[in-house]
Amino acid sequence: MEKIAVLDSGGQYCHLIARKVRELGVYAEIFPVGVNADETRGHQGIILSGGPSSVFDAASPQPDPRLFETGKPILGICYGHQLLAKHLGGKVERGQTHEFGSATLRVRDEGGLFDGLAREHRVWMSHGDHVVRLPENFEILASTDECSVAAMGQAERGVYGLQFHPEVIHTPDGPAMLRNFLRNACGCAMSWRPKDRVDILVQQIREQAGARRVLFFLSGGVDSTVAYALTVRALGSPKVEAVYVDTGFMRDRETLEIEEAFSALDLGRLRVVDASGLFMGRLRGIADPERKRVVIGQAFVDVQDEILANDEYRDQGWVLGQGTIYPDTIESGGTDSSDVIKTHHNRVKRIQDLLEEGRVLEPLSEFYKDEVRELGRSLGLPSKLLERHPFPGPGLAIRCLCSSSAAGPAADERIAALAEQYGYSAFLLPLRSVGVQGDSRSYAQLTVLHGAELDYRRALPLSTAITNEFRHTNRVVATLAPRRIEPSEWRIRPATLTPERVRLLQRVDRAVTDYLRSDGLYDRVWQSPVVLLPWSRDGGESVVLRPITSVDGMTAAVAELPRDGLLALASRLCEINGVDSVLYDVSNKPPSTIEWE
Repeated sequence: MEKIAVLDSGGQYCHLIARKVRELGVYAEIFPVGVNADETRGHQGIILSGGPSSVFDAASPQPDPRLFETGKPILGICYGHQLLAKHLGGKVERGQTHEFGSATLRVRDEGGLFDGLAREHRVWMSHGDHVVRLPENFEILASTDECSVAAMGQAERGVYGLQFHPEVIHTPDGPAMLRNFLRNACGCAMSWRPKDRVDILVQQIREQAGARRVLFFLSGGVDSTVAYALTVRALGSPKVEAVYVDTGFMRDRETLEIEEAFSALDLGRLRVVDASGLFMGRLRGIADPERKRVVIGQAFVDVQDEILANDEYRDQGWVLGQGTIYPDTIESGGTDSSDVIKTHHNRVKRIQDLLEEGRVLEPLSEFYKDEVRELGRSLGLPSKLLERHPFPGPGLAIRCLCSSSAAGPAADERIAALAEQYGYSAFLLPLRSVGVQGDSRSYAQLTVLHGAELDYRRALPLSTAITNEFRHTNRVVATLAPRRIEPSEWRIRPATLTPERVRLLQRVDRAVTDYLRSDGLYDRVWQSPVVLLPWSRDGGESVVLRPITSVDGMTAAVAELPRDGLLALASRLCEINGVDSVLYDVSNKPPSTIEWE
């Protein structure tokens, strides 16, 4: 069987590379980047993934030097591109500028990786360091405005480096480039196709569970429902139980909708536990987003332990089932070299302890959202359930931003000058959100654009330009209502989670969902978070709309929804008591995560 070895340097997209290779018809296996070169002996080629490290770091992950003596075709991506240059005699320098997001690639050599492709391509960048001198006998194959060596190669050896990410959806011709590597450089017939994935998963569940029963805490979302349905298929409904914990941070009417949807599946009984008082009580007074996630994760575990303390569970013949998917683990630092982007509630210490004890079943942990939906379809789950927008386990608790102190907007002359070139005014807000830049976590301030109507042709490239040039901001929003803001009149106020703020967010979120459905837009976006900010002129809240398009959640692009409909929606939202402004998040991922916290 033809195989490709994907060496993981801790990049956010390592498993996405492997998945794309499999989709192209070649079986891909993932190894740590430092794997013994002998382990790759049976593989037709090697791909070095990106990663959060710099080749200049003393502790940066490094490959076995003998890897480059095997004579196998090698493709280096992002950090892997820089590793190639370093190990083969080239030179890497820290860049004066950073590229995060879309860029235009101009091809110099149309052969090799670019065989049969156009001279210009839209590609996805996420890097700071640059290759400035090629290894001996290598050629520059393509460049961007900010990166002279965006692609390099030595065709005779089948060794190539790409500074950009061909594996993500936002490099449209990336699959063709990977196909050229597999076919032209590695000589793969590309005839492998995944078969009986459900049957393989069912067998794995049976082997891991053994004689034990499985308790699932369902969120009602796609991941946990598909994981539960798979486990019922494997073990039968008498050995699998489902509990839905209402945290109080669900969307409007969501608990009722989940109960109705589950009853129609005929997969067993769903027990509903109202723990809203417990969760709100634990989170009272907490403003720090990471602390919120940890507290929520521990609260879930405590509810689980309380249930397992009942007599029917005292025999310890139980394992915990979870719908954890791969982005949850990779963004939580789930591989040896990966950076923690955010703490996932399925990865708090108690869950880690249970994992080490072999008491957690996660049948979807190597899959992405689109693959989970595919599995769900093969199980016969209804499309209405499978096409629901993803919703985070912590719920609205992480979409209701908090602040421990009062603050006002801050002027930034350089950002304002850049924004002016695009027809906008701009200032900074000291409300921080999570981002991912160069495969590493960032926690930076918010840039607000105002003074002009939302125009994607100007706002989107401006957002990319701002986050590329200024590392102290990783997210950009544009005002929908009011269009112009006098920054000195608006303040961030101290705020934590309260029932009143959550109810307001539920009401706003419902209005946004109704708008998407009524205008036929719901299925055009992958997810549409609504975020509440304690920033206002009159003591109310600001609402941020965050609709995005994506395939797997690892990368995402701003959804360019019709402006007239958005402006009408913003006007309706401002009529809700407590809403002072409506903003539109114009940040791609990277540099911004989909969720703000």
